[in-house]
Amino acid sequence: MTEYTNLHIKGQGIIVFKACMNVNAIFIIYNKDKSHGLHITFTKNNIQVNMINGNNKELLEDDFNTNGLLELQGVYYWFSLDAQNQQLYAGIGEPRSETIEYTYQFSQTNHKSNKSFLESLSHIEYSTENIHIMRISKDPIINIPIPLIVKDTNELTMMDIAKMTYMPKANLSTISQKMYDCISGKNFVLDDKDFPNFSEAIEYSIATKGCWCNTTLKKKATEFNKDVPNIKETYLRITLGSNNGESPGIPYVMEIWPSEHYSPIHSHAGANAIIRVLYGEIHVKLYPFLCNEKHGVPVFGSADFKKNEITWISATLNQTHQLVNHDKKTCITIQCYMYDDENKRHYDYFDYLDINGNKQQYEPDSDMDFLLFKKTIMLEWMNKMEMNKK
Repeated sequence: MTEYTNLHIKGQGIIVFKACMNVNAIFIIYNKDKSHGLHITFTKNNIQVNMINGNNKELLEDDFNTNGLLELQGVYYWFSLDAQNQQLYAGIGEPRSETIEYTYQFSQTNHKSNKSFLESLSHIEYSTENIHIMRISKDPIINIPIPLIVKDTNELTMMDIAKMTYMPKANLSTISQKMYDCISGKNFVLDDKDFPNFSEAIEYSIATKGCWCNTTLKKKATEFNKDVPNIKETYLRITLGSNNGESPGIPYVMEIWPSEHYSPIHSHAGANAIIRVLYGEIHVKLYPFLCNEKHGVPVFGSADFKKNEITWISATLNQTHQLVNHDKKTCITIQCYMYDDENKRHYDYFDYLDINGNKQQYEPDSDMDFLLFKKTIMLEWMNKMEMNKK
């Protein structure tokens, strides 16, 4: 069955879609009267784009493109049209420069006519038998890596903006800005006046047999793989506040990552997130999509985040990752999650990959409320101090 839809803005945008594995994925972006357009085909071997002008066709070839449709679970694709910069991009997984598989730059010698041609394109024609359009975004892809560290207005310099080395807080969604403001302040610290040794006491609780952190981590050894206990694939979730129905689980979670501990590869339910490192540092690996296959897909990017650095997740970007603590000391982060206002589904699970590469559901839970946790760790620390005096 043939379906029709439109770009939000003529000549620019991103089409994100899923495709059948054994059939070429074909769609056309036309002008109003269908006299010219772009005929796009994703095959198993490559991505082909033909420029249509009346009865004439011209292949817009990328000699370096050798990837197209993949026989992998969870895979999806994207195509980006950019009339202003006269560029075409296509890729696999999250729509971003790091996942580009096809590139075409129109000749600058025909700048005016090319721009006129591209800006006339607005109508999309496709078959529902082999394509499912997930969404259409208005902003095209630019071939620059997306910054992962967020900086507030008072921290940004002119060079930061020119080089695009940081994500300005102002460029985050309204919901992400709200979460950022809640956890980015100078007084939002672990070691406060009430308990200046809080982080040291958590380290003690992790290292000491019989203490709460040590005991709880051992109990969680089968959390992600029931038949194969793995103490390293554990972390503690200490929640702040209550679930108000706007996030997968309680929206504010302090996560504790002992040295050499890590998460499974997982996705984030289409929620927005803001993550700040409160203590230590964490290594993050990014994946183009959650591939539930034994060998999965390779990492497309990674980054290390140190104390007080803040990173982000949107409903469409940075969604699939793995966290690893390579440092000798514990890492403690504050994670904040919230759905977009237009998200009506509210998928309340983080999907993750088990040891066999099978996708499983994890319902975000709480190992302990923050106020009780702080009281528990403080009591353990006071007992330690008393024993040292004796």
